[in-house]
Amino acid sequence: NTTVNHPEATIDTRKDPTGTTDYEGELAVIIGEGGRNIPKEQALYAVFGYTLINDVSSRALQRRHGQWFLGKSLDGYAPMGPAIVTADEISDVSALRIETRVNGELRQNAQVSNMIFDIADIIATISQYISLHPGDIIATGTPAGVGAGQNPPQYLGNHDEVTISVDEIGTLRNYFI
Repeated sequence: NTTVNHPEATIDTRKDPTGTTDYEGELAVIIGEGGRNIPKEQALYAVFGYTLINDVSSRALQRRHGQWFLGKSLDGYAPMGPAIVTADEISDVSALRIETRVNGELRQNAQVSNMIFDIADIIATISQYISLHPGDIIATGTPAGVGAGQNPPQYLGNHDEVTISVDEIGTLRNYFI
């Protein structure tokens, strides 16, 4: 997949002809034991580990095409890392706190327990429709505070730096040109 990128990646916003490149700091779940129709009560047993993802998005491409796939799938727009922390190393995934900063300014600050969908629900729901396999990666959604939600919107451009941090996982750092 050409969308996935490394943890210290430089992302070229010129690939987005609309100038609406935005960040989304998210927790990513790596599936260890696949399956289908995984019950919510068993869903966390399917998790191998966790990492961070910057689900970089072109907001105008999302709107223009009536769905989000194209706006989130430009080459290099999904940097992940810096490490995979195994599920057994995280005592309570819902207690993790995600912080996203743009050029040092705190933009997103949320606990996983405050997300719209909890991780077990996400895994159970996806597995109702799609077979999950070891190594599959699920981005769990972004908290409030993305650039599109600012007034006025604040999109990414040349020389911007985005850091996404969870103390138990580390910091994902990306540079934008």
